[in-house]
Parts: sequence; structure tokens; C-alpha cells
Amino acid sequence: MAVPKAVVALTNVKSVMVRFCPFQTNVETTRIFLQHVNSKKARASNTNCVVTTDVRHDGSEPVVDIMFADGDRLIMKGANLTAAEMLSAFNSRCIAKDLKAEEKTKKKGA
Repeated sequence: MAVPKAVVALTNVKSVMVRFCPFQTNVETTRIFLQHVNSKKARASNTNCVVTTDVRHDGSEPVVDIMFADGDRLIMKGANLTAAEMLSAFNSRCIAKDLKAEEKTKKKGA
């Protein structure tokens, strides 16, 4: 399944942890998400963001655990999601956090 090039920005992200068992059949979308988050362009958007991969051989469900800088957390279970859905959920949360940060700076400046 080909996923269109998605723009991933890690500006408000503290850490991304991707956990999966490579021998499961439902792990492809989680691996595609990992490729997007671990790309040079995404990593350059926030050099302080820690991206870790936990590869297990226990038949566990693929999970993406994202910790944002404000302490908010997004957990996605990749078994029943497409890569496009995962990227869309991640990007919409990041955009909302960017807008909140802009509003705070505008209020402080006004």
C-alpha cells in the first residue's frame, strides 16, 4: 500500500515510541508511520525529539506512543489503522498544538 508523502513536523513532540512484533501480519502500517517520523526532514524539525523503536518477538499488537511537550499523550494501536489514518491523527494533533502555542504568544505580546 503506497502512502502519499506526508509532511511530518515534530515541533511540539517530546518523544515517539513505536513498539511492534515484526512477525505479525498487521504491522506494515506502523512501520510506514515509523518511516515518516524517522525521516531526516521530520527529525530536523525538532532535534530534541527522541524516537525509539521497541521490536519484540512476543506477538504483541503494534503501538505508537507519542508524548507531547505539554505532557499530552497520543496512543495509537496500529493493528486496525491505516498509515494515512495514523499520520492524519498525528498531524491534526500537532497542528492544534501549534495553534495553541501561537495564541499564547499573541496574548503575551498584546
